[in-house]
Parts: sequence; C-alpha cells; structure tokens
Amino acid sequence: MRKLVSRSAPALTGSVAVPGDKSISHRALMIGASAVGKTEIRGLLEGEDVLCTAAALREFGARIEQQGDVWSVTGVGVGGFSQPENIIDVGNAGTAARLLMGLLASQDLKVYFTGDASLRSRPMNRVIEPLSKMGAAFDAREGGRMPLTLHGACEPIPINYDLPMPSAQVKSAVLLAALNTPGTTTVTEREATRDHTENMLRSFGASIEVSIMHDGGRKIAVSGFAEMIATNVMVPGDPSSAAYPGVAALIVPGSEVTVENVGMNPLRAGLFETLREMGADLTLTRRRFSAGEQVADITFRHGPLTGVDIPAARAPTMIDEYPIVAVAAAVAKGETRMRGLAELRLKESDRFLAILEGLTASGVAVKADGDDIVIQGCGGLLEGGSEIAVNLDHRVAMSFLVLGVAAQQPISIDDAAAIGTSFPGFVELMNGIGMQISEQKFETGA
Repeated sequence: MRKLVSRSAPALTGSVAVPGDKSISHRALMIGASAVGKTEIRGLLEGEDVLCTAAALREFGARIEQQGDVWSVTGVGVGGFSQPENIIDVGNAGTAARLLMGLLASQDLKVYFTGDASLRSRPMNRVIEPLSKMGAAFDAREGGRMPLTLHGACEPIPINYDLPMPSAQVKSAVLLAALNTPGTTTVTEREATRDHTENMLRSFGASIEVSIMHDGGRKIAVSGFAEMIATNVMVPGDPSSAAYPGVAALIVPGSEVTVENVGMNPLRAGLFETLREMGADLTLTRRRFSAGEQVADITFRHGPLTGVDIPAARAPTMIDEYPIVAVAAAVAKGETRMRGLAELRLKESDRFLAILEGLTASGVAVKADGDDIVIQGCGGLLEGGSEIAVNLDHRVAMSFLVLGVAAQQPISIDDAAAIGTSFPGFVELMNGIGMQISEQKFETGA
C-alpha cells in the first residue's frame, strides 16, 4: 500500500493537460474494435481501467497496438468477436464491465467476467436485466455480482427499454448490444445522461437517431447490422480529471491554473455550472469541436466561494465529480446541499459514506439528510489532520489529497494504488503546479 500525504501550499500556477477522457477512451476502443478497418486514437487515457478494456478486446480478436501516443485498433466488424480463451478480468473498471457485457450480449459467445475486490462487490443487475430481455443469459453471484458468466444470445431480440434511473452505462450497454441485433432497439431516458456513446456511434457510421421529448428526456434508436467504418479519434481531456487541479486553484489564494483541451460535453458540464454558481472564476478559451465533442481550455482563478443548493436533476451531468465538489463546498462560506445522491452508494466505493466520513475526520461539519449531503463550509482553512480510507476509490483518493492543500494540518490517504485507474501521473502533475504531495512509508512493529 502506498500512503500519500498532502499539505497546505502557496499559490498554484501553471498550464497543464490532464489525461484523456476515460468514458470516451473506453468507447473509442470498443467501437473501433467493432468497426471495419483501422482506427487510430490519439489522447487515449492510458490508465488501468482503459488498459483493461484494451486487453479484453484483444481476447475477442481485435488487434490493438500502440506506437508512441497513437493507438491503432483493427476492428473485426459488428458481430465478429471470437470466443475468448481466458477469463476477462476488468480490474476496477465498472464502465468496461457493463459496456463489454452489452457489446457481447448479442453475440453467441460464452464469457467469464471478474474484477478486483471493489468491482466484485458492485451489482451488475442494472445491465443484466435489459440484456436478458435481448436474449442473453447470466450466471452471477447474489445481487448480480461478479464473478459471472455471460451467455450471449444466439438470436438477439430488439427491445424498447425505458431506463428506470439515469445511467449512461446502462443506456450504452443496450445501445452496443443493439449493433448486432436485428431491427431497431430503442432506449428512453427521462433525464439526459452523457451521450458519448451516441456521438461516437454516429461518427463511425452507425444508424442512430436521437429524439428530444417534450419533458426533456431523450429517445435513442439504433438499427442493427449497420456496417461501421473505422475513423480516427482525438480524445479530449477528461473533465473529471480537470476538476482536481481546477478546484485546487480555486481554493488556494493567489492561484491561477489553466487546464488545456478539456471535454466540454453539455451532458458532462454540471461540475462547471455548479462551480460558477459558487462564485468560481472560470474562463473558457479556444472553444472547438473534436470527434463530435466540444473542447476548450479552462482557466481557474482563486476567489471566494459560497455554498449552494445543487439540485438532484444535475446529478447525471456530474455524478463522478461530487467528491471534489464536496472539497470546494468544505472551503466555501455557508451551506452547500448536494441533493439526490443515492447513486453515489453504488460507485467504486460507497462515495456517499466516504464524503461524510472523510469531511468529518477533517474537521468539516457535514451530515446526511436522506439522499442529500449537507456541508457547512469553513470559509477558509479547515482543520485537517486526518487519514482517509479510500477503499480502492480513485476519485475519493484524489479529492481528499486536494483537500489537504486547504487544511491547517496535513491530510493523508491510506492507499494511492487506485489513482492510476483514471489519472496516471496525478501526483507529478499536481506537484508541478505547486501542491505538496509526498509519500510516506507505513511504520511496522518489531
């Protein structure tokens, strides 16, 4: 176990580029592997989660190679995956697990899935249920947990599926299964979730239609057996990763940090909307489009932050950013209420509980109110002096290291191993703008 400690620091400055968007990286590999021809991907996140996706796709017959910063994927075409010889271990990658199950559910294959201890504790029923309607079968542990066996459908069935709760992963699993399913499969979502899958399927030539409903929801229809053609992809910087140097700059006096080439998909922009409501000084420059995704450079400048009421309806656009928003709220003046966070209990760890316990240990007044988290901001430096158990959750680990920069006493995390799943080079990048994160060895008894 690698223990890291974060201390208060003077003004943070610099211009940085964060790793590629994890969601888009997963999808670029999977959809490229399902296309005909060679796809070249630049900016791919080379974190453990994405590397697990690449390794899995190789097991199914796709040819994936890296030369410098370019990844090439020679696809097998829709429905062309082969029977893997080995168990598919996706590590900590929940996105990889759910999307791969969708991609394979409509192909006549038998696949064994497993993951690390954290992922094995997370239920997969939300994807098992719709994929079973399409003809796939699953042998899983209680609650739909891995290890599990997927029996792909011999004769997949198109469905019309209403998402019971907002989930881009469940939506994407069904849309990917639809690629090798006859007829048209439709997914209806009452609240719009991130649409990276739709954007990328469209760019590869899949037959997809998106309709906006009168209540703000969306209906997405995919026609099966379309031939997708390889295309080149430039992966923008992950907005979730941009949040860590960004929020650090917002809470340290005198700081100004620019994060380049950040994905600005409107369905991922809840973080930036929330920070602006808190009074954050954000400037967007060089706005542009890349592979169907909005991209910009963002400059974060220190200034006073004020607590806000974050509506539950915003959760789908910032579900991964609540731990780092909680850090901003802890330093802000006044109360912040983050509403409707039941989904946080089902992430890499119970992030709902992790926020409560971590902030409490760090001297911040915080409480749960049903599915809401209520934080009383310190309006400045907080107490700190805590050690946070991150439970293999990369976002919890990085968020509390950022909190250390605004604490009177250092804040440590008990295990940094999971950070590499989404942000390789995190410590070096953060120290490069002026943070003070260092490694400490565990003391052992005689």
